[in-house]
Amino acid sequence: MGLGSLVINVIMKALAYGTYTLIFAALWGQSGGLGWHWYTWVLILFADDFTFYWHHRLSHEVRILWAAHVNHHSSQTLNLATALRQSWAEQLYKYIWWLWLPLVGFPPLMILMMMSVSLIYQYWPHTELIRKMPRWFEFIFNTPSHHRVHHASNIRYLDQNHGGILIIWDRLFGTFQEERDDEKPVYGITKNINTYNLFKIASHEFVDVWADVKRAPTFKDKLKYIFYPPGWSHDGPDQRARTLRRQMAAERK
Repeated sequence: MGLGSLVINVIMKALAYGTYTLIFAALWGQSGGLGWHWYTWVLILFADDFTFYWHHRLSHEVRILWAAHVNHHSSQTLNLATALRQSWAEQLYKYIWWLWLPLVGFPPLMILMMMSVSLIYQYWPHTELIRKMPRWFEFIFNTPSHHRVHHASNIRYLDQNHGGILIIWDRLFGTFQEERDDEKPVYGITKNINTYNLFKIASHEFVDVWADVKRAPTFKDKLKYIFYPPGWSHDGPDQRARTLRRQMAAERK
């Protein structure tokens, strides 16, 4: 999965760099934008991680985006190899989320470098070998403990801790969940696929989305199967959503 993602990403990163460069040159070509100062690196660390948080969170909350992202979560184990279980489809559109950065003056090469730094950082939290980092570190940064929660399918842990380098966005926007000593994370997805077929791993949720779209009784319901959260159903979406919210609220107390 990692190698397939890498091949696609080479092409998409080149297209993204070209697009960012055109935007930057049109708006900031003469002035150089925010430049390559030390404080620009601090700013882009927060700007990039903020962007990643919302891209990642919506990849869990919008079903068509989840279809692209789900393969990173379909492993029923968590280790450093899981970090390499990268999406293929996600590479086709993810750079759109970072388009605002050249608009406000960040140099295109700096943007791609920061995205790479973030990706490298996100490798090491995919482990069960590190129990906890120091408390101050756990409060600010994404850690193995926080990321184990993110990869868990337990109701209490579901769709929590979306941060890349920093965990502060989850704390600010209500998606943070501490790993509990009395509840071990159960890895995988709510309906495991049990296959090592690369193409099924990459496409199974798209297939399921299409099946649901075909059986939806109205055009509005077809759109909901695409853009509503995973698990939505026209058979009783309101009741199912209320029940799930109550379960999750009760589990997190």
